[in-house]
Amino acid sequence: MKKIIIIAVIAVVIIVVIAANFIKKEKGIEVDTEKVERGKIIQTVTGSGQINPEVEVKVSANVAGKIIKLHADEGDSVKKGQLLVELDQEQYIASLERAQSNLLSMRANEKKLKSELIRSRDLREKGLMSDSEFEATQASYEAAESNSKQAEAQVKEAIDMLSKTRLHSDMDGIVTKLNKEVGEIALGAQFQEDVIMVVADLSKMEAVIEVDENDVVNVALGDTSNVEIDAFVDTTFNGIVTKIANTATIKGLGTQEQVTNFEVKVALIDYNEKFRPGMSTTVDIVTETRDNVIKVPIQAVTVREKKKLQKEPEIEETSSNENEGAEEAKNKEMVEVVFCVEDNKAVAKAVKLGISDDTHYEILSGLEADETVITGPFRILSRTLKEGDLLEVREKKKEEKDVDRS
Repeated sequence: MKKIIIIAVIAVVIIVVIAANFIKKEKGIEVDTEKVERGKIIQTVTGSGQINPEVEVKVSANVAGKIIKLHADEGDSVKKGQLLVELDQEQYIASLERAQSNLLSMRANEKKLKSELIRSRDLREKGLMSDSEFEATQASYEAAESNSKQAEAQVKEAIDMLSKTRLHSDMDGIVTKLNKEVGEIALGAQFQEDVIMVVADLSKMEAVIEVDENDVVNVALGDTSNVEIDAFVDTTFNGIVTKIANTATIKGLGTQEQVTNFEVKVALIDYNEKFRPGMSTTVDIVTETRDNVIKVPIQAVTVREKKKLQKEPEIEETSSNENEGAEEAKNKEMVEVVFCVEDNKAVAKAVKLGISDDTHYEILSGLEADETVITGPFRILSRTLKEGDLLEVREKKKEEKDVDRS
């Protein structure tokens, strides 16, 4: 009797194990899903940089000299034509006086030689002077006349140099930077700036950002933009793209860290008196907007080999090895797909993508609204999920539902 009981118990255990394995095998892959819906997609390109005035003037001297007076300090408002900087004039006044004295001397000599030329002309007409003597007198006068003109030019140059010791503002604005103090020397190089101060119009600001070379092709002049400035938390300003660089800015040339960007300028439409040059900014440039399109979450889109989405083709005896090779290569092409849920099974559908935003892709073809697509887990969706796999849809946690509703 005991033997029969033992055999019965063993049989029951075996049946239970077999049933458990069967149930386990029938259990589907746990996945997250979402309904395909219609809505708006706003495609953006993001870049970061700084805000600067649209117009700023660097005030620098064209002549060398000691700064003896500054008529504006950093932060001061100035008007066009207002005197900003005075340089020491002593040497330039002396140069002007020397040039004026030299001009007087040259004019006196010219006047003297002109009188001699008139007398020589009379003497030649009376036959009392040879032609060669007259020509020599005439040449002397012409040389004196030329010297007078040179002296006049030297006076004009000296006056110009003296005038450059007084630096005036070329625009209405605010002194945003002061690089020198009274007593310092302004180098005064004509072809090399020695900036004393910077005057800018802070009522017109722009964001100067760098955009990746792969994204800049989508940016166009006039694109609207959302500008976030680090100093203004939870505030977004409006902007318009006004300039796109034609030449790239390359960092880390020839290294693995090489980055190629293009400078883009975005004029700020909104004005805030607290804007300051150099503030850090991040700009989202709206490159395209589409309404009422079919869209799916970005994580729902993956790739599969083309041949795995098709039924096995019938083999034709007439097909050549060359055609077979071409067909095989074509079938190994990777295509973008979305896995849908139909009768609790995974169904892969090739899709054609349009534009995208931070969270969704536009679907141009391959899906219809209200279909259910698989959005995760990422590892299963990107690697192991296959056509026809049995599925089990996971219930969303309360927090996830709250996030969806928000």
